[in-house]
Amino acid sequence: MNKAVLYLGDTGLQEAASYLAGVMTHYQICFDYFSSSEKFDSGWLSRDYGAIVLSDYPAGNFTPDQLHALAEKVKNGLGLLMIGGWESFSGLGGGYAHTALKEVLPVVMQDGDDRVNSSSPCLIEKNTDHPILEGLPFAEEVTGVGGYNVFRAKKDSQTLLSLRPFQVQRKNQRYHFVEKKTAPLLVLGSYGEGRTAAFASDVAPHWVGGLVDWGQSRVKAQAPSSVPVEVGGYYARFFANLVNWVANSR
Repeated sequence: MNKAVLYLGDTGLQEAASYLAGVMTHYQICFDYFSSSEKFDSGWLSRDYGAIVLSDYPAGNFTPDQLHALAEKVKNGLGLLMIGGWESFSGLGGGYAHTALKEVLPVVMQDGDDRVNSSSPCLIEKNTDHPILEGLPFAEEVTGVGGYNVFRAKKDSQTLLSLRPFQVQRKNQRYHFVEKKTAPLLVLGSYGEGRTAAFASDVAPHWVGGLVDWGQSRVKAQAPSSVPVEVGGYYARFFANLVNWVANSR
């Protein structure tokens, strides 16, 4: 990938954004970053980005005209990735369900608050092979997350990963795991010439849960103007693969 990524949200580089920013720095993915509190600048759309990542970046930071312009850019080849959180999709401060991005993203968002916080195990299930998942043992080494946004995959999309929540009870000194209905975790699609992706959980604590430490090898990374992070090797490779895939247009 030669073109840079525009990364918006996750509060700030001294906070949650340090995780994805650190991963991209480690894998030499060039990016520009703006915090969740900064309003969208229409001038950013004139730059030759390969993809835009929206993660806990509320729809209220855009004007309707800017969202329509962003949709048009995706149609012409810009990649778009939305990562879950309280200010993504239809979360507490998200508000994207009734914007121009509802046609662009590969998922159908809920009308109301779509947040699910899971105190019991919420495990990741692999549905199919894909270059994003290559070399990552999702099927063999089970990991999970602590929360996610609920959405439904569109008919022409591809759900690579799903979530399997469990209700856990302890009776007679034994644990009983009751499987609950699965939910999409990673959904891929396209809009015109642009690749699109929706990741239901977060890239940073607390929703990312145990996924952030997935992999026996450790990655220590630090983006410019950020704080250092230490994460699991598989976690880092997964998000680097995901950003790189979205940033390469069809």
